[in-house]
Amino acid sequence: MPPDTGSRVTRFAPSPTGPLHLGHAYAAILASRRAGAQGRFLLRIEDIDQSRCKPEWEAQIFDDLHWLGLRWPEPVMRQSARMAQYREALHKLAGLGVLYPCRCRRGDIRAALSAPQEGAKPVLGPDGLVYPGTCRGRSMDAARPDDALRLDMRHALALIGPLSFTETGPLHAGQHALDPDQMLNEVGDVVLARRGMGASYHLSVVVDDAAQGVTEVTRGVDLFDATGIHVLLQALLELSRPSYWHHDLVRDEHGRRLAKRDDARAIAHYRAQGASAQDICAILNL
Repeated sequence: MPPDTGSRVTRFAPSPTGPLHLGHAYAAILASRRAGAQGRFLLRIEDIDQSRCKPEWEAQIFDDLHWLGLRWPEPVMRQSARMAQYREALHKLAGLGVLYPCRCRRGDIRAALSAPQEGAKPVLGPDGLVYPGTCRGRSMDAARPDDALRLDMRHALALIGPLSFTETGPLHAGQHALDPDQMLNEVGDVVLARRGMGASYHLSVVVDDAAQGVTEVTRGVDLFDATGIHVLLQALLELSRPSYWHHDLVRDEHGRRLAKRDDARAIAHYRAQGASAQDICAILNL
């Protein structure tokens, strides 16, 4: 059963790579409301990609969220300060034998998948094109500093056995069992440590949610298909398993999801035009 509101811990975890837009406001406000007056709403800064993250964007995140009326405990968690924890998790996965180094670049993967394979078409999963397994079987002893690290999905699934997670959001409400065939064929050997970054989103989000005691993950429905990856990693790393609330995405008049480059929907733009936080809630039907 999902936790009651009084014990619920939620979080909003933006990346400081651009201005917050209406979609971010929707996600942050929803997470705060899901926590309720008796729960805890946390802010986490996902700045693992230091090449794209800027201090001015982080300052804008704090400013915009405060303007929306949101509050959270200080200090906030930052991914850039947690590399040791990610390395520890990777070390544990390597010890389980479910990690291998990969030297393939994106062009290599596209080329391998475009080769004739009895009419098979490349599959796009939550981590991009489903990896064809070119480097699978390589030993971690042969890993180089510029290698990515991938999860051996077949081995991991065999090691853990049946898994499921609870979805509390209205779009996919219920208990969801992981389908091994779907995980193998539509998700594949996802990257857990990227070149130059130390960890991927999949690994860092799992480690950080557990460290913060998050009991309900609220996020966009575009990440629903990635939940199986996270549940599997939680089991492998012996971490707590939250429930999930996947909400719909805020889209423009053409039905496209909002992006940080869409400055017309930036919170700062609405503020400059004289809008109030209540106006933003009205626009978002909150």
